[in-house]
Amino acid sequence: MNSAIKFSLFTLILVFFTTACKFFFGPEIAFSGFSPVLAIALFSGYVFNKKEGLFILPLLSLVLSDLFIQALYQQGVFDYPGFYSGQWKNYLLLLSATILGAMLRGRSYGSLALGAVASPTFFFILSNFMVWLSSSETIYTKSLGGLMACYTAGLPFYRNSLIGTFVFLPVILVLFNYLERRKASLVLAR
Repeated sequence: MNSAIKFSLFTLILVFFTTACKFFFGPEIAFSGFSPVLAIALFSGYVFNKKEGLFILPLLSLVLSDLFIQALYQQGVFDYPGFYSGQWKNYLLLLSATILGAMLRGRSYGSLALGAVASPTFFFILSNFMVWLSSSETIYTKSLGGLMACYTAGLPFYRNSLIGTFVFLPVILVLFNYLERRKASLVLAR
């Protein structure tokens, strides 16, 4: 199988995982945030370089899964739209995980674990700060107490994104290695 077909198959599998997680876990507050998107972004930074388009895989996974969710929403099958106002901010934050992966690039399990912790943490801190900053006073007051209330409300999402990253990053690595080298292993195959 040539590399373009392998990459296409790999991308389709990741889009499927991303869409399935959004579909099944997104509407359930207890599971919302459990998703492979941060793991995909980290993986891309770990494995691909600028010439190979390190942002292509996470962007394809995000956009295609959001297109599927949008189509389901328009058909009345899903509770919320795939595309919404201000979504570009979340895309930028998610793509920052790709940059983090590139900065931590190496063959160390320690760098994988560090990225799996740092990426959801960075996303949690910045995304909740942006929510607090843009919210009306009736949702979160513009005070330290309001900011802490916003962070507290986001803790279930943070927990789920942290778990999701730790679950999906090894799965993605093993899948990639299997498709690349026909060997299921938890190493960066480059």
